[in-house]
Amino acid sequence: MNTQTPAAHTVALTKAYGAGETAVRALDGIDVAFERGRFTAVMGPSGSGKSTLMHCMAGLDAPSAGQTYIGERELGQLDDSELTELRRDQIGFVFQAFNLVPTLSAGENITLPLNLAGRSVDREWFDYLVGALRIADRLSHRPSELSGGQQQRTACARALMSRPELLFADEPTGNLDSNASAEVLEFLRRSVDEHRQSIVMVTHDPRAAAHADRVVFLADGRVVGELASPTADSVLEQMRKLGS
Repeated sequence: MNTQTPAAHTVALTKAYGAGETAVRALDGIDVAFERGRFTAVMGPSGSGKSTLMHCMAGLDAPSAGQTYIGERELGQLDDSELTELRRDQIGFVFQAFNLVPTLSAGENITLPLNLAGRSVDREWFDYLVGALRIADRLSHRPSELSGGQQQRTACARALMSRPELLFADEPTGNLDSNASAEVLEFLRRSVDEHRQSIVMVTHDPRAAAHADRVVFLADGRVVGELASPTADSVLEQMRKLGS
């Protein structure tokens, strides 16, 4: 694959709910690209379209108009099985609510996507992830026996187990205290720096966004600005200007 191609990008991406005069445009013709091997945060006021953008880009929701690309593949050209395969093999997900299976151990949760796909587990990569995330001694525990931070670190290991080309993180620190948040964010940062992972993270937290290489700001379903090499203060200032 051409390394110059963005990890993901959109062309005139539009998502509308409802019809006629009552239609609401959650996304209003967005053109945005997310580079390979970079950590990008997406921010904006509540209702600005952040999660809708992520869901459309990840193939979890279909746009009303425009195109979404993962690498060079346009999601609208894929049938259901091709889309399922792309999400399974090329995209990782980390959500605010962890989404771990409560009846499985942490170790079983991490390997679950590979097991469902009938793929073998790379034990060396597994050992690296659980070591880097400091959950090697918690693998036999079920989610209810783990702290919130441990659950989210387990979810990060699960998301990266298949070595996806792109990781989407939707408010990954939203349910965590400041120490647990810092651990997750530092791991995501290292994944970019050491393994050239491409990450797109939706967040409302300026401190979380400060871990990224770039912040893209949305308002009313449109891209209204961006910031390179963000700091918590510069992000906060930009958010103030957006009135959020």
